[in-house]
Formats: sequence, C-alpha cells, structure tokens
Amino acid sequence: MSTIFKYEARRRTFGTVVLLVLLALYLLLIIALFPSIEAASGAMEEYAQALPPAVQESFAVDAIGTIEGFLAAEVYQFVWVLLLGLYLAYIGGGMVASDLETGRIDLLLATPVSRKRAIVETYLSTLVPIVALNVVMPVVLLGGLVLIDQSLSTQNLLALHLFSIPYLLLTAAIGLALSVGFRRADLAQRGGLALIFMLFILDSVTAGTDVEWLGAVSPTRYYSPADILVDGILDVGGAVVLLVAAFVLVVASAEYFQRMDV
Repeated sequence: MSTIFKYEARRRTFGTVVLLVLLALYLLLIIALFPSIEAASGAMEEYAQALPPAVQESFAVDAIGTIEGFLAAEVYQFVWVLLLGLYLAYIGGGMVASDLETGRIDLLLATPVSRKRAIVETYLSTLVPIVALNVVMPVVLLGGLVLIDQSLSTQNLLALHLFSIPYLLLTAAIGLALSVGFRRADLAQRGGLALIFMLFILDSVTAGTDVEWLGAVSPTRYYSPADILVDGILDVGGAVVLLVAAFVLVVASAEYFQRMDV
C-alpha cells in the first residue's frame, strides 16, 4: 500500500481509540445490568410476546432472558448493526467530497498514484476501525461475562464479529458512493446516515410479515447477530452478498471518480 493508505489509516486512529473506549464502557455497563434482567426474565418474556412479530424476529426479544439474546438485542442489533453502520456510512461520505471541498484533492492527484488506486486505498483505511472493533470488543465482552459469572459460545461470538466485517464494509462503501456522487461532504454524510437508517427500519418492520421481501434491499437482511449468537446460524451466502455489493460499489465509485472533472 502507498502513503495514501498509511496517511488515511493514521487519520482514523484517534477516532478509533475514542470509539473503542466508549463502546467498551457501554458494553461493560450493559453486562452489569444483565443479572437484574435475568431475575425478571419471566416478565421480560411476557413483554416480548406482546411486541409485533417483526420486532420479535429482528431483535430476538423472545430470548432476552438469556445472555445471548440480551446481548443480541441490547448490543449487537443496536450498536453493531445500526450505530456502527451509521458511523461507517458517515466516514465514507466524507472520503472524497471533503477533499473536493477543501482543495486537498489537488495534492492527492499530484502524487504518482492513479485516481482509482487513491479511492481504493482511502476506502480500505476504514479497515482500521472495523478490524480494531472486532478484535478488541470480543475480549472486553468475555472479560465482562467472567465478572458476572456468565458464559456463552466463544465460537458463535467470534463468528458474529467475523461476519460483521462484510456488513460494515458495505455501509462504508455506500458512504463512498454517495461521496463521489454528491461531491459535497455534508450532503453525502447526511445522505449516508439517512439511507442506512431507513434500510435498517425497512428490514426491521417487514421481518416476518407478508411484505418481508421488501427488506431484501437492506444490508441488515444479510447479517443477523441474533441468528448467530442465539442459534448459531451462519449465513455464509448473506456474507458473500454483502462483500460482492461492497466490491461493486467501490469499483463503480473508482470508475466514476476516474472520469469526473475535479
């Protein structure tokens, strides 16, 4: 990799460290709350039965009395799928558009690197937060579970984090495509946030209904933390779909950037 990837990766280091600290604190807090949730598991299950079927299926609330279901609903479905998806889309939205607005793109294009390679290496810098989060957070979680005398399948936990990488790569690629298309950072970033949120809601409200097929356009359809953590179901086909979609968006963005007048 050239200096572009190294430079962009260093730029993401501070934000990644801050995010790691905040998520670790949140995760430990959630884990500390579980004993009280487990004690009231009967009432929680009754509450879960009163929720719409789509919500029950999306958030695995029927299993919230178990540590696996609790983490799937309170941590992974909310933080990993929604908040980190929004975060990566926001990062992607500023990749190209912010450089166009500030004029830094001239310095980038002055380097002996093709436009396509510059786009790809800038995009790959998102692996810094993605990899860091998926390496550190399982360790924090397992340590927290020891403190409350709980355990879960380490294999399922590691699979959950491994399968989240294609999903997060796609959300970043969506932001990148918007960044190239809009050429204004604020529009691309807000557009990425809005699109990921709407797709999340679309999949959540249609799951288990007669119009479930509508959610097929959402990346969240192909990555289900609850299925992995609670039931041990690995959707390899879904991971492939996410990776292919991310690859297509990055290639299309690079091709468009190669031809656009900056």
